[in-house]
Amino acid sequence: MGKTTTSRDWTQIYAIYGVDQWQTLLFLLFHALLFAILSVLYLIYFDAMGAFFESLFSVTGVTLPGGAARFAAGFTGSVTAISAVCLFFSAANFFYSAVPLHHDMALRMVSAVSDWSTVKHALDLGCGRGILLNAVATQLKKEGSSGRVVGLDRNKTTTLKTLRTAKIEGVGEYVTCREGDVRSLPFGDNYFDVVVSGVFVHTVGKEYGKRTVEAAAERTRVVGEVVRVLKPGGVGVVWDLLHVPEYVRRLQELKMEDIRVSERVTAFMASSHIVSFRKPSQHIVGSGEVRLEWRC
Repeated sequence: MGKTTTSRDWTQIYAIYGVDQWQTLLFLLFHALLFAILSVLYLIYFDAMGAFFESLFSVTGVTLPGGAARFAAGFTGSVTAISAVCLFFSAANFFYSAVPLHHDMALRMVSAVSDWSTVKHALDLGCGRGILLNAVATQLKKEGSSGRVVGLDRNKTTTLKTLRTAKIEGVGEYVTCREGDVRSLPFGDNYFDVVVSGVFVHTVGKEYGKRTVEAAAERTRVVGEVVRVLKPGGVGVVWDLLHVPEYVRRLQELKMEDIRVSERVTAFMASSHIVSFRKPSQHIVGSGEVRLEWRC
């Protein structure tokens, strides 16, 4: 599962797609700036802060060795400065993951499918802004295929925005979007040649908590739905955070073939992997082989 490179500038991607969960990005930036300002104030008024800590300790009746108050002020200022740096880094990683990395991973997922010329029906689960959806549509257009890709999202407003991005990308005729529940896909069995999903499945079941048995059951239910709607011989490609091992176990239970797991990629300050697999043409007995392509 090799990398696919692109010369497309991240500003072009951002101009079209923007950023999901921009509130999180603003939250990180606001607190990074707040802590940065506080750390500068600590530096400017260091002596005053030392005197403040000394008076604070004297009020409590605690006797400290000489210089302890200045050490407390310096330590507090250092923690504040380190917090600011960490928050700025988190904000930068969030933006990088949401825009240029997301686009790059979408191209890598597209490259995991060996032959797009025979694809007539493709599905993107949790299509969101449409970065992955439009990458699939662009590949279909490049192949001269008559195929179409369906973007499924739980939010109707999102699907309308996604259709607009598809038109901007020049692939509007290859894309349709609809609202639906990924835990019970509104499609028949054995319908799609390809099913993809980018950093979405981990959000399913979050109402139960991230690490609960109920949430894990909901995520594996989605994996089962992906297998159900895939045609025999069809390919599934999922990029997600944290929970890929449980997807692999479920795919093995369902006797999928050619299961491949990519190297670890840090996205949104978490570990992520791409897992791809093929639905067998006929039922097989025994556990499927998993190929790990780690390059840590």
